[in-house]
Amino acid sequence: MILTVWAAGSAFAQGASGNGQGEAKPAALAQNNQTTGAGSAAPSAPPPEVTVATVEAKRLPITFEYAARVEASREVEVRARVAGILTERSFVEGSAVKQDQVLFRIDPREFEAEVARADAAVQQADAQLANARQTEDRVASLARTGASSKASLDDATATRKLAEAQLASAKAQLDTANLSLTYATVTAPVGGITSREQFPEGSLVSVNTLLTRVSQLDPIYVNFSAADTEAFQIRRLIQEGIAGGANNLSAQVSFGDGNFYNETGKIDFTSAAIDPATGTISSRAVFPNPGQQLLPGQFVRVVINGLAIDDAIQIPATALMQNPQGQFVYTVGDDNVAKVRPIEVGRELNETIIVAKGLNSGDRVVTDGVVKVRPDTPVKPMAAPDPHRRAEADEGTAAR
Repeated sequence: MILTVWAAGSAFAQGASGNGQGEAKPAALAQNNQTTGAGSAAPSAPPPEVTVATVEAKRLPITFEYAARVEASREVEVRARVAGILTERSFVEGSAVKQDQVLFRIDPREFEAEVARADAAVQQADAQLANARQTEDRVASLARTGASSKASLDDATATRKLAEAQLASAKAQLDTANLSLTYATVTAPVGGITSREQFPEGSLVSVNTLLTRVSQLDPIYVNFSAADTEAFQIRRLIQEGIAGGANNLSAQVSFGDGNFYNETGKIDFTSAAIDPATGTISSRAVFPNPGQQLLPGQFVRVVINGLAIDDAIQIPATALMQNPQGQFVYTVGDDNVAKVRPIEVGRELNETIIVAKGLNSGDRVVTDGVVKVRPDTPVKPMAAPDPHRRAEADEGTAAR
């Protein structure tokens, strides 16, 4: 206890002897003043390191991707046009058939007999017409000499016209009978893939009975819908001349595994009305499908290419900031001082931002480390890494 008090007193005495005015000072305070210096300010923090990229105005291709569904370009129902017994099926279910290829045969004997009867009626009507013409000629000759009355000539003329009408009717019945005989052989109206048959051989079918379906798969349709706001944006870009290539729009199909279909399609239809239930505009692309890799009902994604924005400025999405006044980025001048630059965003594209207004080619923008930046304060800029070198480094790390 005595030693502790003595030590404290000794320290107090040392502090007092060091003060020119004889005022006592704690030893710890005196030591702190000797270390830092009386009245000196604390050292400032170094400028934060940030990644800076120089933006460049260039022609930027833009793409649009939508969920889509595949549909046959033509799907035709093959129906019986006459009643009868199916006697033959001439195709393999699910196989490809050509246009006008025979699919079914209906027992033709009844129709052949109808054709023969109609043909006989035509011959009979033709004979009656010949007789009526000869009678008319004789009565006309007698009427010129006064040996026959004009009423007899009128009757002969009427009989001839009636015979002509009967012949025309008989020929029409013959044509109908021949047509029914033709319908007894059912052919494919289009080329495509057949579905399962609905009735086997030996079945009695009536008029309009569904026999099978034929789906035309080459070419094939891919239907998709775009939001009305996006469709109007595309139209505005084209009309204002901001985006070019509207006449060269092309489409690609990607599958669920990320692979792309090896054929390129084109948009051949866009609806003129907005679907009130979904707020979208329906569109359709047509693709060649020689290998039948696309099948009706298949869900895919369609990518629309061909549009581009001239003099576009693109920045990473990580560079975009928001404050009560709106959206902005930090730019860095030659003095390495960060400045707030308000911008107007055009659209997002693959995790990047297309800047509509606010930036010029050659501006240096902070892309990484934005949260460490304060307005009008110095920063330590670092160049953005080369994406190709980063990819090679990632591959090397994965290999190890």
